[in-house]
This record gives sequence, C-alpha cells and structure tokens, in this order.
Amino acid sequence: MRLASLKMQKSVVAAALTGLALRLAAVRFFPTEGGDTPAYLQLASNLLDKHVYGLLSAGTVLPTDARPPGYPLFVAAVYSVAGRSESAVLLAQVLLDLASCFLIAALAARLAPQPAKDRVWLAALWLAVLCPFLANYAAVPLTEVLAASLSAATLLLLVRAWQREEAGAASCDRAGWLLAGIAAGLATLVRAESPLLLAAAALAIVTTCVARRQWLRMVRAATWLAAGLLLPLIPWGVRNAVTLGRVQLLAARYAESSGEFVPRGFYAWTNTWLVRFRDVYLVPWKLEDQPIQIDDLPWYAFDSPLERERVARLLDQYNDDLAVSPRLDSEFAALARERTARQPLRTWLWVPAQRIATLWFTPRVELLPVSGHLTPFWEKWEYDRGDLLVTLGAGAVNLIYVLLAIAGCWEVLAGHRLRVGGRAPLPLPPAPPGVMFLFAYLVVRTLFLTHVETPEPRYVLVCFPAVIAVAAQAWRRL
Repeated sequence: MRLASLKMQKSVVAAALTGLALRLAAVRFFPTEGGDTPAYLQLASNLLDKHVYGLLSAGTVLPTDARPPGYPLFVAAVYSVAGRSESAVLLAQVLLDLASCFLIAALAARLAPQPAKDRVWLAALWLAVLCPFLANYAAVPLTEVLAASLSAATLLLLVRAWQREEAGAASCDRAGWLLAGIAAGLATLVRAESPLLLAAAALAIVTTCVARRQWLRMVRAATWLAAGLLLPLIPWGVRNAVTLGRVQLLAARYAESSGEFVPRGFYAWTNTWLVRFRDVYLVPWKLEDQPIQIDDLPWYAFDSPLERERVARLLDQYNDDLAVSPRLDSEFAALARERTARQPLRTWLWVPAQRIATLWFTPRVELLPVSGHLTPFWEKWEYDRGDLLVTLGAGAVNLIYVLLAIAGCWEVLAGHRLRVGGRAPLPLPPAPPGVMFLFAYLVVRTLFLTHVETPEPRYVLVCFPAVIAVAAQAWRRL
C-alpha cells in the first residue's frame, strides 16, 4: 500500500527495527527447545544426509508420516544454505516472523474502510511487531512461526479474493481462490489442522451466498479452494503411497507410526477432566516415559473416593512397566464412559469451556525461565516477586490483545450498521464477509482445540494474525 507521508515511513522503519530487536533478544536470551524439536531436526538432517524422510530406529532411518513435512523441509532449506546450525534456524524464523507482521498489517488494512486504511495498517504493524508471544516462539525450533506466517498469508488471500468479487473486478476470482487454497495446503504440510482455515472461510462464504441466493458463486469458490488445497498435498500423498503403502494426505492425529498402538481410552479419560496446562506436564506428557502419580491429579479428576482408588490401581499397573496395554486402555475407556454418563455436560460443555479459558487467557510464559504460577499469591510476592510480576505482566498483555480484538469487532459491527442503516432490508450478513472469515476461523479453531488431548496455549498462536488484524480495527476512527 502507499505510504502517505515521511512521518509514516519513519514509523514503519521504527516498527520494523523494534520488532527485529525484540525477536533477536528472544533468540539471544531465551533460546530453548520444545518436546518435538529433536524429531523435527532429525527429520531435516536425515532428509539431507540419507535422502529419506524418516526417523532413526534401532540404528536405521525408517520412513515415517507421523509428522507433516513442512517444518522439517524449512529447517532442511536453512541447513542447506547456512550449515547445520540451530542458531541459523532461529534467525531464519526471526526474519520470517518479521515478514509476517507486514502480512498481518496488509490483512488489517484490507478490512478497513478507505479513509482509515493507512491508520489501521500502521496500528496492526505495531501490534504485530510488539506481540511478545509470536516473538518468543521465534526462539524455539517449532512450527508456530511458520504456521502463523502461512495462516496470515491464507487469510489475506481469502479476503482479497472475496473483495475482488464484491468490487466487481471478477465474477469469480479463480486465481485468488486457487492461491488461497494453495496457501492453506502449504499450511497443512506444517500443521495438519490447517484446513480449518478453509472450513471457516467456507462457513462465511456459504452464509453470505445462501442469504443472497448466489449458488453458482458458492460452488465456484469452493471448487477452486479445494483444488488449491490438494495441489501441495498430492505429492505428500503420493510419497506415502509409494513409500509406506497407504495414501495419507494429513499427518496422523497422535503422531503415531504405522501399526503403533494409541491409548485412545486413556485420552478419553483425560478429556473428562483435564483443563489446565499444568496437568499436561504431569499426565499426558509423562505417558510411556515416566511414572504418573495419583497425588499429581487434581481433585476434580475423581467423582468419589472409590473412583480415586480405582484410578490409583490403574496407574499402579501403568507404572509397573510405563506402558498402556490394550487391556489397561480399555479400562480407562470404560472409566471415561462412566464419567460421561454421570455428567455428560461436564465432558461436552464444562471441560471444553474451561479449556477455552486455558487456551486464550494465559500468561504464555511457557518458554521463559519463570514458573507461570500466581498462587499462593502472597507467598510468591514475598519470596519470588520477579517471577510473579513477569507472569502478571504477560497475562495482562495477553488480555489486552484479546480485549483489543473485541473492541475491533465492535468497531466493525458499529460501522457496518451505520453504513446499511436507513435502507430497505437487504439479505446482508451481520458483518462484512472479510471480517467473518477471521471471526469464523477464531471460533472454528478454538472449538477444535477444546477436543485436542493436550490443551497447550501455543496452539492458538496461529490465530494471532487474525486477532491482531481485527484488533487494529479499533483504530478506524482514532
């Protein structure tokens, strides 16, 4: 977009330098590794050294489809240019994340009315470069930065294609929808749940087209989006068919290898009570690696003393050999069914609702050398004040971003009502479709994550491009 003044150009340069400094500081002072980091780095190295997308097992590299290839390919590309350096991967992520900030700004400007585009663009850029959560994940070799970048690109292309059609630039923006689908396909090769981007867009498109009776337009958009989505996935599916003997376009839900037993009954049981990120460390992440202690489980994991004793016996069996056998897994599954039968609303409503709070209203300090605990408050204030203040500050920043997104939604809806007010009733959606794309994505992805076995706050980071683009709309009339 055109930068209207020297003052704005200086502000853009200042924002870019600030964002770069923040991300470099994260890499310099808080580099870390996630649980999946070793697997991703090994996949990249094996791809370059052995020309096999696989993991080492018993001294042999075995092909796998347990994890999608997008991020290992990114790491392999960095390795091939800069050598086998984890620091080079982190610096590449810094630059990619900084570029994503400009994508977010472009997305926000697309949603704003013409007089406010420059102002909203700049607000979104500053919100993006100052976001400590995206910056923090540039310092860890995980998928978040790449996934967030591709999500921002997909949303931008979706909104652009729709607006071109609305403006009459094309009866069907085939190239626009196709490119959006391709971007979503590339994102799927990084995170398997990324087709939710197109599912949310489809929801907004169908809602609008049905209201306007634009059936052909709806079918055309869906066709080109689906075609674009499949283009990046077909080579991956062909590789799996040739190498592993099965066509699989998406990574396995539990990151399991072919034939590997998955304790679905155990996960069904944790889905009836697990709502805190703390419990993820103490239960699911210990599975088949460390003992799980009954005293580490919260009180609401049991409905009675008898049930607690029953769970204790099951965990004792697991702790004997650190394995969940099919028989033991069936007992956990039976326990999950009983708990759900007693309180169905707990499993299907209250636990997901509490997981939403865990995902969205959290300090997001899991990569920092702080505990993230706020209790016991006065004891921490007395003996670990720095830890407490960092946690409170990060939680406040996260809350500010969420509240700004709510304010941005309110501003968009208020402007839309003002624009269509006083006219004869028209079959218009309750909000502009471009904003509906983002809002639908936030809702659909959040609902999906409530049923993922481990409610990790990092899983909503790929939503932050949408959050920031909507939050910037609060600057429309400032």
